[in-house]
Amino acid sequence: MDYKEEILEEEITTVTTEDLYDVVVFNDDINTFDHVTSILIKVCKHSQEQAEQCTYLIHFKGKCAVRSGSFTDLLPIKNGICDAGIDARII
Repeated sequence: MDYKEEILEEEITTVTTEDLYDVVVFNDDINTFDHVTSILIKVCKHSQEQAEQCTYLIHFKGKCAVRSGSFTDLLPIKNGICDAGIDARII
């Protein structure tokens, strides 16, 4: 009786988690609601409703986390917001 030996190879996948950060936008007395909302739509790819909600939080609470992710992914978003004259930081 012949039989074939079957070798099963198990693929091991290592999952690494990066530290997560937030892009936080801060309130100021310079930028209008419309400007902040349009920048959040353009740079963060927010929906109109999401951008408006963030803008209200920025105005009434003084700040709002508008995007979360890895530092590398957030850097161009933060820079795009800052380039529009809005105070944003990665925290």
